[in-house]
Amino acid sequence: MLFSHISDTHLGLVQYGSEERAQDVYDVFNQAIDTSIKDHVNFVIFAGDIFHVPNPNGTAIVQMANGLKRLKENNIDSFFILGEHDISRIRTTPIPYVYHNLGFSKYIGQGKPFEYKGVLIGGFDKIRKTEIPQYEEKFSEIDNAAKNHNGHKILVLHQGITEFNKFAGEIQSTDLPKNFSYYAMGHLHDKDIKQFNHLNGPIVYPGSIELTTSEGIKESKKGFFEVDISTQEAKPDWIELGTRPQFSFETDYNELSQSINEISAKISEFSKKPIVEVKIKGDNIETDHIQTQISRLNALVLRCFWRISTKKVSDSSVFLDRPNVIDDEMLRLATDALGSEESANFAIKELLPALSTGETEHATELIYENFEKFKEKKK
Repeated sequence: MLFSHISDTHLGLVQYGSEERAQDVYDVFNQAIDTSIKDHVNFVIFAGDIFHVPNPNGTAIVQMANGLKRLKENNIDSFFILGEHDISRIRTTPIPYVYHNLGFSKYIGQGKPFEYKGVLIGGFDKIRKTEIPQYEEKFSEIDNAAKNHNGHKILVLHQGITEFNKFAGEIQSTDLPKNFSYYAMGHLHDKDIKQFNHLNGPIVYPGSIELTTSEGIKESKKGFFEVDISTQEAKPDWIELGTRPQFSFETDYNELSQSINEISAKISEFSKKPIVEVKIKGDNIETDHIQTQISRLNALVLRCFWRISTKKVSDSSVFLDRPNVIDDEMLRLATDALGSEESANFAIKELLPALSTGETEHATELIYENFEKFKEKKK
């Protein structure tokens, strides 16, 4: 038996306000669906953050519906839980419930395990760190069900595990129910697998299917797992998706012209125009010269950002100086005004696009979620 484990699809994400980036997300999502169909998986698990916001646009809703419909047409069932991006803090019914009600997919986020073709499957929606103690009894109950089941047991969660990322961790591996043969995780955006002696199976993160705004610009492979459970051991196999290339380069100011030549040669081979970031170090920097050199990349890239590295605060600090697109100038001004690059990124890259298109409810959701994250950091 074979199943696909897909997570953090973030359908509806419009990175940099670019429609091309929105389409990139839909493209890799459909690649994952197409590959699952081609490989004749028995079922698909979506481990949360199906959408980028709780009230996604119509295109995102239809893209998900079409993907689930195609799975159904090929006799492939699917199951899903909700991540924090799917859950509205303003009392309303989560959009993914529609797919459950229409019979396109089965919602499994309430911690009630069930048997599917001899496999026990259970899941929990995103649990906030402050709520974890309330789930000890529920974890114990689902663990007993797994212990008494002969065959594979899959637990689906959208959580950060401390042993994977101490900064994004909400629970430890020792907090998890012990008797599952596969832990289908979502939430962390990097692919990772760990096996612990106190658990019966591996904890597996497929990561996001595309680079999101919070991940920055970098070379990164994205994909999902197809998991073989035809034997006693669950065996995940990585399936890479064809994402848009992204590169971050560093260069000295005095070597900028040569570096641009090298960058041009590297990125010209791709069918999809990449996203590029250039970090420039040096003294006596003339930004007009940088602008002239960077402009040589414009025809080869979807977006190009450049940064001047400075030692004003620390060797690792990066400040915006004179960007080649207006978005970067707005980000620089916001950073100066707010005194925080993190807050500026939220304001310009997430909040502003929602407000500029009149999506006030979406903007309210973003503000609420950002405030909740702020409170978590203060604890």
